[in-house]
Amino acid sequence: MARMKFLCDAERCIECNACVTACKNENEVPWGVNRRRVVTINDGEPGEKSISVACMHCTDAPCAAVCPVDCFYTTDDGVVLHDKDQCIGCGYCFYACPFGAPQYPQASAFGVRGKMDKCTFCAGGPEADGSPEEYEKYGANRLSEGKLPLCAEMCSTKALLGGDGDILADIYRERVLLRGGRPQTWGWDTAYS
Repeated sequence: MARMKFLCDAERCIECNACVTACKNENEVPWGVNRRRVVTINDGEPGEKSISVACMHCTDAPCAAVCPVDCFYTTDDGVVLHDKDQCIGCGYCFYACPFGAPQYPQASAFGVRGKMDKCTFCAGGPEADGSPEEYEKYGANRLSEGKLPLCAEMCSTKALLGGDGDILADIYRERVLLRGGRPQTWGWDTAYS
């Protein structure tokens, strides 16, 4: 069985934010919530790097470990989802997640913000696959249609990849070997292969 994961190659990310826009449009994400965001390290300095960050669907998810109502669950594919009907909006998952994935959908006083929202790897939620209720609460369920998350499909440089973790590891390993460390390995023919 596949373990679905994301991989962002910092050598390829050009900070275009296509992944962020694709996610917001595909899932009709509420205003104020970014299920995915692009973070730039050493912005404006030589050698700056950008990476696309969202829920990493951890094998031992810290958000699930701290949830007092056990609304988080892991699918057979390794996707960490949560049940908004069980969520009480306490915010523990927000503080536990090292990636800042769970977020409140509205800006108001603490405790009345509603249910948490997070990246679903385009796998929907506990409702029936493709149902209007599922789409309203969680967005598109592309995995049930045999598709990958739209954020990864829209990445023009293929910096953001989504899919089986073993396959992603092989792709990244091949990229690193092709890049090498010598000056003659720089350029479009090698960096973007």
